[in-house]
Amino acid sequence: MTLIPELTILQPADKEQIDLPRTSEDELAIGKKRLYIESYGCQMNFADSEVVAAVMRNAGYATTSSANEADVIFLNTCAIRDNAEQKVRHRLKHLTGLKRQKPELMVGILGCMAERLKTKLLEEEKVVDIVAGPDAYRDIPKLVEEAESGQKAVNVFLSREETYADIAPIRLNSNGVTAFVSIMRGCDNMCSFCVVPFTRGRERSRDPHSIIREAQDLFDQGYREVTLLGQNVDSYKWVEEVAGATSHSSLLAPTTTTTTFALLLEMVALIHPDLRVRFSTSHPKDITDDVLHTMARYDNICKYIHLPAQSGNSRVLKLMNRTYDRPWYINKIDRIREILGDDCGISTDMISGFCTETEEEHQESLSLMDYVRYDYAYMFAYSERPGTLAAKKYADDIPEDIKKRRLNEIIARQLEHSAERNQRHIGQTQRVLIEGSSKRSDDFLCGRNDQNKMVVFPKGDHQKGQYVNVLVTECTSATLRGEVV
Repeated sequence: MTLIPELTILQPADKEQIDLPRTSEDELAIGKKRLYIESYGCQMNFADSEVVAAVMRNAGYATTSSANEADVIFLNTCAIRDNAEQKVRHRLKHLTGLKRQKPELMVGILGCMAERLKTKLLEEEKVVDIVAGPDAYRDIPKLVEEAESGQKAVNVFLSREETYADIAPIRLNSNGVTAFVSIMRGCDNMCSFCVVPFTRGRERSRDPHSIIREAQDLFDQGYREVTLLGQNVDSYKWVEEVAGATSHSSLLAPTTTTTTFALLLEMVALIHPDLRVRFSTSHPKDITDDVLHTMARYDNICKYIHLPAQSGNSRVLKLMNRTYDRPWYINKIDRIREILGDDCGISTDMISGFCTETEEEHQESLSLMDYVRYDYAYMFAYSERPGTLAAKKYADDIPEDIKKRRLNEIIARQLEHSAERNQRHIGQTQRVLIEGSSKRSDDFLCGRNDQNKMVVFPKGDHQKGQYVNVLVTECTSATLRGEVV
């Protein structure tokens, strides 16, 4: 977990982790060039790296878990904050030394940072040979060939159609139990602080039939949990023509059918009762009662929702262009509790020190946290991003020391709430999907419960991929501990 001032995460999955793919069977193939990928940032980037690995395998590359053994190194990047970009630049300094030892090594920057900076990256980072945006991954083998010929290669074209629906991802660093499935790409929400609409383009949804095939294939391979991914999953919508009869004749005429996110969620849940379903991320303005009722109807849809608030003050929310105010957000929380119950896990994003935020408005963020009592939170000090609406319209006028102090207060409050929410589980029996050994000891296993909380328990005779019932006996603010019953 990364502490302040940039980000604190109270959740099993770390948004700032680096994905190091494990050695695959392909690596043993003689004569193949080798690909090494590191992923930074959100879950979408990790899923995208699996698409890139598949594209490169089709071009004859094997994957490797060692950068030193690679012929091509890709860094799949994040641009959400300056800190995320600085991590990549620091990594490039190390790769510069590696390239001196191996001049034929190709280094590529993929993803949001590539899309934001474009050819400027080639000017600033001489070690970089290839720059490819999130919609250019099919073109990567050609870009590598171009770079190998001595030319810098760039493709940052954003598409209104690309979803990579026909590409079967290669699961990198997989535990063989849980997997990501992208259901849509891009974002149409123009939150004033966010670069995503500029780096990932407009919203487009993926054919639901391809999503169901991918989820079914994962279940058949032994996976027992899928997380449906999108910048804003609740706005998922697929409209297609189907044959149907008109009301005036028996002749077949085309008509349309619409798959909403609630319907897609149900379709995935129906694959098998033992396939757990999660999703991320929801925008408060889009999550519907239909989605909540679908979650309530199926036991294998996890009762956990990531619902970013960003601020607890209505004026600040308006400056952020979040399209809702504080009472509206609270009403949505009340609706979740009404339909799914108090045990439904809810997490959030919270930004401290947004432009012109007053001390009283900061206190409203703390009071919103007191009202909701989130299970986890992603907490940030505001970081102005070039090109965003906020950067163009508002002064970043909150001093860094005040941002950090406010962030510290948000973190402290969330630690209290996380501990309180976890204590509710003591004495309860939780159904846990085993993901593998505990990080601290091979004598213990770990997995998550319905609310996305990590549960640790003695190994016994249990195996990865099994469901077990665990009686919770103790907890920290981040972890539950117990015994299998």
